[in-house]
Order: sequence, then structure tokens, then C-alpha cells
Amino acid sequence: MTEALILLGMFLMIAIGVPIAVSILASALVGVWLLNGHLGFLNAALSLYDGATSFPLIAIPLFILAGALMNTGGISTRLIGFVSALIGFVRGGLAMVNVGVSLFFAEISGSAVADVAATGSVLIPAMKKKGYSPRFAAALTSSSASLAIIIPPSIPMILYGALSDTSIVRLFVAGIVPGLIGAFLLMALSYYFAVRYDLPREEGFSLCRLWQATREASWALILPVIILGGIFGGIVTATEGAGLAVLSALIIGLFIYRELNFGRLYHALLDGVNQTAVVMLLVAASAVLGLYLTETELPQRLAAGITDITTNKFLVLMIINVFLLFVGMVLHGAAAIILTVPIFMPLVHEIGIDPIQFGILITLNIALGQQTPPVASVLITACSIARTDVWSTTKTNLPFIAVLVLVLLLVTYVPAVPLWLVGVFYGP
Repeated sequence: MTEALILLGMFLMIAIGVPIAVSILASALVGVWLLNGHLGFLNAALSLYDGATSFPLIAIPLFILAGALMNTGGISTRLIGFVSALIGFVRGGLAMVNVGVSLFFAEISGSAVADVAATGSVLIPAMKKKGYSPRFAAALTSSSASLAIIIPPSIPMILYGALSDTSIVRLFVAGIVPGLIGAFLLMALSYYFAVRYDLPREEGFSLCRLWQATREASWALILPVIILGGIFGGIVTATEGAGLAVLSALIIGLFIYRELNFGRLYHALLDGVNQTAVVMLLVAASAVLGLYLTETELPQRLAAGITDITTNKFLVLMIINVFLLFVGMVLHGAAAIILTVPIFMPLVHEIGIDPIQFGILITLNIALGQQTPPVASVLITACSIARTDVWSTTKTNLPFIAVLVLVLLLVTYVPAVPLWLVGVFYGP
């Protein structure tokens, strides 16, 4: 009963506007004090420090900074030019360019918010100019950006891997197939709408234009090869790969494209610090909440309660998906992962769900949460760029959300979708 009141108090604080990290930490500290008195604060302080200094989590601020450097260093605009020259000639090609650029950008930044802020600021005005409705432009940009966090590297995967003690590199590999399936479906849906509403083509296909765009974007295209090749090849860890991403983006922006002057570098660093502070404060607070949950054995009791109802793996996954969908609608992605992973991991192990599959499942639920109000952080960012209403854009976004749901169902009920490539790389 006490645990329920603690969690209820936490959600009430969040509902009235108290910062999420403060709500989590305050509730956890009250719980620790009720269990152990003032001595519990000593363990809480150690957990707070350890939670923010885990080596794998260093990748998060580094990938955030890499995304900021890409946005200000001319890398994102050259990626847009390359993808536009490659596939922009088909009907509705600019919509497909939107999806393709999101995949490329996410392969370096790992952040949906960074993706939509960088690519949306260029693509949404261009789509509006070509006759796409602002709602359609915002909806597609938002959904493709959220889908892109399934493609490695992914900040939600890093966070989940650190909290669940699961291989981050294997999570990255597991996200490739679901991400590509989702991208193909988004492009197919975009083509359907393009034909139905007679949306325009871009310039006709030109080998000369493609060659020029490839030359201009060559350094930007090398980045994913360096980062993911190093990680998957076992040359660097995910954290070291994040550092490599920052260094590469810095060198390309400063010395090759020469668009990253010191003024822009300052703003990129400031943006990276602000985003990192929010995430890492949440991570540190979650460690104290994890300490409290461990001492009360709430996750184990929850697992036992669900298994008393059913031990069918597919029904359990359905229950978890419904719960995660609700949590994603009211909490930001990092907070949702932090709150749910410690609660569900004992159940995942008891039922026999593969932790890699579960990590992709959680990441997709986070992607859905980024599209569903009231929080909908990525959708709101896209709407602010397009200058359109969130709720009307949500209606336009429903077919694209359906694509995310379909990919989620595939990951949930066809384990081979996320796990096949992991088996190819690492064996059964």
C-alpha cells in the first residue's frame, strides 16, 4: 500500500507541473526514508552518484552533442541534398526524402528530437512550398524521426541497455531490421498519398546532379560507416563510438565544410549541455527510485501478480504494450524507460522474453509516445516548425502512427524480426 501511495504521489507531482526528475527523486527519497529512516539517505546519495557515472551512459551526452554539431556544421543539409538527388524524382519524392534523411541523421545522432529539429527546419518549409499541407509535412517528419531511433545508434537503447544490463551493441543490431521495415512502409504510404492527392515530383533524375550531391555529402555519408562500422566490428564500444561521432562531426564541420564557426560551436555545445542535463538528472534520480523498488521487492511482486493471471508470453506482452503506450503518452521517453525497466525486467526474465527483443519493444513504444499527445515531444517540435495545430496534425498523423504500431506488433509477436540479425552476427 505504501509503495502505491509513493508512486501515486510521484505521478500527481508530475501532473501539476513539478519537473519529472524532481518528482521521481522526491518520491524515492520519501520511500527510502520510510523504509530505513535517515540512514537510507546515505545509500540514496551513493545511488544518485553511481546512477549518473555509469560508463555506457557517457554515450548519451556525446551522441546528443554529435547531433547538435551535425545540425550547425552543414552535415544535415548535405545529407538532404544527397537523398533528394537519389530518390526525389518519384511522385511525392520529397516525402520519401524526408524518411531517408531521418534514417541517415539518426545513424549519427541517435535522437528523434535532434532529428526533427535538424531535418524539419529544412524539409518542412520545402514541403510546404511544393504544395504539401503543413499538417502532412509535420506528421511525416515527426513519425519518420521517431522511427529513426530504432536504427542504431539509439539513445533510448543505450539507456535501456545500461538499466537492464543488456548488450547495447546487440540492441543496435536488433534495431536494424525493424527500422528498415518501418522506413519502407512509411515510404510506401507516402507514395500512396502522393498518387492519391497528386503531390509533385522534384526535379527529374540526373546522374550529374546525383554525382555532385554525392561529392558534397561524401564526408557526411562516411560518418555512419565510421561509427557503426567501428561499433559492430568490435573496434570501439558504443560509448567510444559516440566520442568518435563527436570528433568526426567537429572535424568535418570546422575544417572540411567550414560552416561550424566558434559562434555556432558555442550554441551547439550549449544545446548539447541543456539536453544532457535533462536526461542525466533523470538517470540519477532513477537510480534512487531503483534502490527503493529493489528494497520493497515491488517488481518481483508485480511479476508474480501478472503470472498468477496468465503465463502466456503473448498475453503478458500485450499487457506490457498497453501499459507502456499509456506511460509514453504522459511521460517523456527517458523518464518512461527509467520508470518501467526496473519494474518489468523481473517479469521479462520469469516469462522467458528475450531482453534484446524487449529492448526494441520498449524503444518502439517510446517512438509511439513521441507521437501521441499530450506529451508528444517530437510531434510538438514538428508542429512548431510547421506552425500547425498539434491536435489536427495528430489526425493527419494517424496512418503514420499505424505504421509504428504495425512494426511494434511484428517485434512483439514475431521475435525473428528483431533477433534474426543478432543471430547472424553473434550466433543463437
